[in-house]
Amino acid sequence: MSLEEVKARVARAALLLDFDGTLSPIVVRPEEARPVAGAEEVLAWLVERAGSVTIVTGRRSGFIRNVLPVDGLDVIGQFGMEGSPPMPPEVLAEVNAAGAEEPGVRVVNKGASIAVHVRTAPDPDAATARISGPLVAIAERYGLDVLPGKRVLELARSGSSKGTVAAEVVARTRAEAALYAGDDLGDVLAFDALEVLAADGVAICRIAVVGEETPEELIAKADLTVAGPEELVALLREL
Repeated sequence: MSLEEVKARVARAALLLDFDGTLSPIVVRPEEARPVAGAEEVLAWLVERAGSVTIVTGRRSGFIRNVLPVDGLDVIGQFGMEGSPPMPPEVLAEVNAAGAEEPGVRVVNKGASIAVHVRTAPDPDAATARISGPLVAIAERYGLDVLPGKRVLELARSGSSKGTVAAEVVARTRAEAALYAGDDLGDVLAFDALEVLAADGVAICRIAVVGEETPEELIAKADLTVAGPEELVALLREL
């Protein structure tokens, strides 16, 4: 479980990267997020060098392709649900009603999922605590999952996660090594998926990109930590 093992097999490696907080700083308004300096260049270089390079994100893939226009870069959006049928209108209506009870909370209909952003609430922690119960109840009624993130809760179809995406990419590309870098609770499932792959002989490296809101659970499971997106870009250059 080391960067050197992945580097030794980089031509047959699957490199999997989160976007927000990993290649881009966390921002108050998600639509304003942009990759840090050097990210686009290092990804273009890795596309030529590695077996595959994939952005794994809860965002729509079109946004990522606009801010990271790298030929050959794979983008899997909405936790692998992109292209799935949209959420039923009654689910959206109930989530909107729950969000309307909390000042500053933003509900974003992403089609295959619904994101509830609490970052702009007067007290994000209190807003999260209050709205979590109603969202879990909605999810249970409709057979959905609530996926936690940094100041965001996302309702998605059951079984979709960054963990399932990571496992599918490694299987599809027949990778002999896998690197995953992330900064959030959703990335914990990807770390767990790589641990399962390691038992089957895949060389792995799990990188936690540490910021003010990075969960301890992710850091504890990481093989390496870096202090923010800029340090991750520098580390990727070593591959």
